[in-house]
Amino acid sequence: MWRHILSANSQPTLFTKLGFDPAYLSTFEDKLFIEGPQTARRLTTFFALLLFATVIATYGVLSDSPPTVIGAMLVAPLMGPIMATTAAVVMNSLPRALRALALTLTGIGFVILFAYLLAWVVPDVTISFTSNGEIASRIHPGLYALLTALGAGAAGAFILSRAEIADALGGVAIAISLVPPLCVVGIALRQGQLEAARGASLLFLTNFLAILFAGGMVFLILGVGTTVVSQEQGRFRRRAFLLIVVGVVLVTVPLSLTAYQKVVSARENANATAVVEQWVAGTSYRVETVTLNDGSVDVTVDGTGPMKPLQQLADQLAAALGHPVVVDLRTLPTQRVTSDTP
Repeated sequence: MWRHILSANSQPTLFTKLGFDPAYLSTFEDKLFIEGPQTARRLTTFFALLLFATVIATYGVLSDSPPTVIGAMLVAPLMGPIMATTAAVVMNSLPRALRALALTLTGIGFVILFAYLLAWVVPDVTISFTSNGEIASRIHPGLYALLTALGAGAAGAFILSRAEIADALGGVAIAISLVPPLCVVGIALRQGQLEAARGASLLFLTNFLAILFAGGMVFLILGVGTTVVSQEQGRFRRRAFLLIVVGVVLVTVPLSLTAYQKVVSARENANATAVVEQWVAGTSYRVETVTLNDGSVDVTVDGTGPMKPLQQLADQLAAALGHPVVVDLRTLPTQRVTSDTP
């Protein structure tokens, strides 16, 4: 349908000349939209790849293995229906948008449920939401996650719109995390860690909305959306993008709060470290670690000999941080030996 409408436009826009090639439209549609006589086969392939990606990502996350998780990102096909959704919106095709969105939502539920079941066979004592970097990095998303996802979504749409590089999505798949955070949601639900599940869900939602927004804008700029055929369809596109923008704004709020809290925490930790270093100055001790945690300051120093009063350190830290603190000091004795041989 769309290729006939496009051929009827004898005067392509400047963006069409510089960006999207109208001759590529048929191939573009075939790549993005699962429809036609091969629908059943393509859906089977989609869910098979999603199953494999979920297995790889779940156990890659649980084993804290970044290379394994990256492999899962390359296998996962979830970006396809998300890109198809925003492309259908740009092309003013409500039926296509609804089908692609339904496939996306089905895939999301599939990954979470399957990851939940896969985590069932893993001993609870081997699952850590603090020391496991692959889990911890996905349950506290910040504003950088949104900015990264916007860049990846724009890059993905640009790659898909070019025939000569349309198969080069591997880098984008690695840059934007879709299946791994959903696997973390399933793992967290299995462990009863609702806060961790919420954080991982927020990360996925951020990536999902960023692909819709940035990808759709790139498709528009490149001329994919020059085939508006009615005022009603034009309203559909405007309303859909309005919903996407509202969604992006809404996820920006908690992401910004998390980013602000991280900045405040980093600043307080730097101030506390400076105070501790000043406190040990003039002694044989050196600072190993300084960690702030809910009103307490854990300090580890290394050395031997006399030490300044601990109460002095607590008072100085309270003055620097602006609130009372409890100081837990751990001393690691240093041993120094000089050889007898020349």
